Amino acid sequence: MRPAHSFGPDRPLAVVAGRLATGLLDVTADLTALDSAGFWAVVVGFEGDVTCARFADVRPAVPWPGPAWVGPPRDAWRSSLDEAGFKAGVQRIREVIAAGGVYQVNLTRRLSAPATPEMSIPALGAALAEGNPAPFSAVVHLPGHGVHVASASPELFLARDGDRVRSSPIKGTAATRDGFLAKDTAENVMIVDLVRNDLGRVCEWGSVRVPELLHVEPHPGLFHLVSTVEGTLRPGLGWAEAISATFPPGSVTGAPKISACSIIDVLEPVPREIYCGAIGWVDADRVRGDLNVAIRTFWIEENTLNFGTGGAITWDSTPLG
Repeated sequence: MRPAHSFGPDRPLAVVAGRLATGLLDVTADLTALDSAGFWAVVVGFEGDVTCARFADVRPAVPWPGPAWVGPPRDAWRSSLDEAGFKAGVQRIREVIAAGGVYQVNLTRRLSAPATPEMSIPALGAALAEGNPAPFSAVVHLPGHGVHVASASPELFLARDGDRVRSSPIKGTAATRDGFLAKDTAENVMIVDLVRNDLGRVCEWGSVRVPELLHVEPHPGLFHLVSTVEGTLRPGLGWAEAISATFPPGSVTGAPKISACSIIDVLEPVPREIYCGAIGWVDADRVRGDLNVAIRTFWIEENTLNFGTGGAITWDSTPLG
């Protein structure tokens, strides 16, 4: 995960899929650029803000002995929703479910702490890679464009290999392999159905399938229920159409997606921004790429270090306390 050299705070870079990308060529908000040429790092915020950065040099990322990450003290963190506010949000969602307005909603909050100039996103990404390795981890550091993101995401939002696309939503988390509840299974199946519908908007008729349902996947300290949905893109469609049809990721919105997003807009006091969006890479020359679901993700903005957290609320959810 760590590059072989120490990089200054003003040098753009991305670390994605085990590769270090440097030599920034251009930056655009146009997703159609991902079907042009070159190697791109991609960041899409939950509200739809897009940053696509093309790099000239891509090589394997290997460990480096650079400065260690030093974060804010524990008592510096503040939450966008306090305990009472979060409980009220859970109860409100249950009321909407009871009225038939929605099946589940992902309710989140943002944790924020002051960021100092010494806080390095690449160093944080390296620390996450060592302490919490994740299959879809990513670091994107673009000082001239205000993008400073380090993600330890375990979840695939959208992958593409030629005309084949797939998504692997995670719903259900347990401390042991056999510790999942009926609620976890119900959440996962609901989101699989949502993702099937999303991919069906851009895939050839009859090509959307679910090759893996409710697979138990081990991660450091816990287990996830993961399903995979895949399909074949219709001729003439590319990254822009695929992302538009499937974004934001259904696993972090709820079902139905439009209704869930409307409730999120009301109950969450601040925008999610990077959190619950998508981060990843695209090799336009080879028509391949992976975008994660931007969970377990830190970002720095306006001298503030941010981290989002949340979970799916269903009728069976109970606010504890």
